Amino acid sequence: MIERADLWKSNAQALSLRLRDRFRVAVDRHRRKQPIFSGDGYFSSTFDRLLRRFRDFRRDSLPSSPTFYRKRVGKDFNAEEESVILRMLQAVAVPVLGNACHVFMNGLNHVQVYGLEKLHDALLRRPKDKSLITVSNHVASMDDPLVIAALLPPHVLLDAQNLRWTLCATDRCFSNPVFSAFFRSVKVLPVARGDGIYQKGMDMAIAKLNRGGWVHIFPEGSRSRDDGKTVRSSKRGVGRLVLDADNIPMVIPFVHTGMHEIMPLGASIPRIGKTVTVVVGDPIHFDDLLNMEDAHVSRGKLYDDVSSRIGHRLRQLKVQVDRLALEQANQIHNHPVQSSEQTAGILQHVDWELFGIGSYFSTKDDSSSMQESQIQLKLDDNYTPGPASSLGQTKSDSDSQELGSRNWYFRMGLSNEGGIVSRIRGYMDPTEIMSFAARGLFMNLRSKEICASC
Repeated sequence: MIERADLWKSNAQALSLRLRDRFRVAVDRHRRKQPIFSGDGYFSSTFDRLLRRFRDFRRDSLPSSPTFYRKRVGKDFNAEEESVILRMLQAVAVPVLGNACHVFMNGLNHVQVYGLEKLHDALLRRPKDKSLITVSNHVASMDDPLVIAALLPPHVLLDAQNLRWTLCATDRCFSNPVFSAFFRSVKVLPVARGDGIYQKGMDMAIAKLNRGGWVHIFPEGSRSRDDGKTVRSSKRGVGRLVLDADNIPMVIPFVHTGMHEIMPLGASIPRIGKTVTVVVGDPIHFDDLLNMEDAHVSRGKLYDDVSSRIGHRLRQLKVQVDRLALEQANQIHNHPVQSSEQTAGILQHVDWELFGIGSYFSTKDDSSSMQESQIQLKLDDNYTPGPASSLGQTKSDSDSQELGSRNWYFRMGLSNEGGIVSRIRGYMDPTEIMSFAARGLFMNLRSKEICASC
């Protein structure tokens, strides 16, 4: 009886507040009974002291009202606050901000996504009445909207009505009227820290889910303090979003890494030229927990089971994304070595005699020693250069017999005191030299075809 009385009392207070806000009138209350002992005498003070002690005893010793219960929220909850002007602002601000973040992430940074089709199928091909919840780890202050915009194509970002709703703390996003107007125009709902899972912001998020909308939430509750190296336990609020909706929503998890480099802790401007890796997981199902709900399991335990299952899945995806990011970094590190080997292979097939500078180059089996063979030209006043064949012709003949070996590298033997090869080395970078070699290879093959036709 005490629990029911407390529940009815809280419902009556909430109803009176809504009526007062709706009609701007105060609800009349019954006149309180006069105290038994009136005045400031000894008996009145003694009675007040005894009554206060009894209330303290009741609050500390008697069982309190149930903390967790299913609070149903209608589809039209808080609908009167969504004015036409606010919807017009959302229709303009959300596509502009989303496409700007998409260009920033995919144009000025590099985003590698695995399993993106799972998110697109859930977003674009789910039933009309099926709501969607996406959960992810929280590394940087701009995970939303940067990561969300990077995962969606531009034509989806233009549809503001079907894009995500998200939650943000009132002390960060709604601290002044300017911030409040901006974040409300980009579909952000306010939640107050410490007000529990039955506060108004959570009810607004459930109302969006009951309409078949999309809500993105960070189950950890706040940003990571170790640059996203670990995924902390999930809060109980995500369990309420899943279980208290009219229909169980579809839950899609994804985990990302690299956002701490784009938006480090304490930074106010995002950085460019970074790499972000994202892994999208399979939908999370809660059918077994729904059967437990029919078995009269406490509501708090169900909330905890849902949040722990989501947190466990996020930690599994964290292991995968770290492994993929490490493999990608190793590939980037080994790419210059592979490019140099490909360049050496191209240079082996170039007929440098076609350009009249074959005598300035020498080849050598360099796989073990990796040293350059250089031709030193010593010129003096009485020296007259002879034919090109006199410059190390014996070595050239011996090297020409070893062109069939596999591990060959070209090394330029350059003069220190001039010559065409020195000029090439001084005015061309390795990329231009490779292009020059490929052009010579093409001309050599074409000349052989012409000679064969003749």
